[in-house]
Amino acid sequence: MSMERLIQAIRACQNPTVAGLDPKLDYIPEQIREDAYRQYGKTPAGAAEAILRFNRGIIDALTGLVPAVKPQCAYYEAFGWEGVRALAETIAYARKKGLYVITDGKRNDIGTTMEAYAVAHLGENSVEEFAFSPFGANALTVNGYLGSDGIRPLCKICNALDKSIFVLVKTSNPSSGELQDQKLASGETVYRAMGAMCEAWGADSIGISGYSRVGAVVGATYPQQLEELRQALPHTFFLVPGYGAQGGGGKDAAPAFDKNGIGAVVNSSRGILCAWKKSGGDFMEAAAREATRMRDEIMEAIAAR
Repeated sequence: MSMERLIQAIRACQNPTVAGLDPKLDYIPEQIREDAYRQYGKTPAGAAEAILRFNRGIIDALTGLVPAVKPQCAYYEAFGWEGVRALAETIAYARKKGLYVITDGKRNDIGTTMEAYAVAHLGENSVEEFAFSPFGANALTVNGYLGSDGIRPLCKICNALDKSIFVLVKTSNPSSGELQDQKLASGETVYRAMGAMCEAWGADSIGISGYSRVGAVVGATYPQQLEELRQALPHTFFLVPGYGAQGGGGKDAAPAFDKNGIGAVVNSSRGILCAWKKSGGDFMEAAAREATRMRDEIMEAIAAR
């Protein structure tokens, strides 16, 4: 099962982290940018080529060290169709290297439109007799606040093609509480209600590790709520943003993990991608050092609980 593959990859690497591939041009060393511009000009195509070359270097540096990568669609869509091509090629390269890929798209719609998003990012399509996989990620982040109409089409494709989703539950941004912390008539918070829905949506796909195909996005910037949700959602695997640049640390992320030390994967984007700016030298070596430091900090925090 897809979530089981992520758990197995985490165990193999002894590293419950995911590297966010969210590159801005100023994250990329000048030499890579200039080489791409010489070939394609200072155009969207040149920018997309620089991003792709940078991503391949990061992936090469982290293969065997981290179990997964998480490209954020917006950073690629910002460069038009050339950027989307770079996203597709980044996903394909990461999959070729054996990494689990979570596409961070936060898609949100209902019915056949949501089915189309699922086909695009997780599924298979065809043009007449020619079959293909549009993007081919292992998992997709989604917004569940349209209710079951927006999630059940995804679950159908996930079950058929062995894929997973991560539903926004308690997000890491400062204003998340404006909606998510509000209380319903029952007295339950909105984020708790969304978490309970994740448990229900995944109830028919629980794997041997006890987790379903339907995960939840829960931020490290809210460790108290993170611990609350870990206790309340025993079958829901967590994707944990908010580590590093957003202020969360290893101790903040540790409540996401269950008594066996599994149950979550913690994301870092800027911290890994921009490590070379702080330390100097080769960007690949700097990314590997930061990923190792992050792993050690989180594993130590988990062991201390």
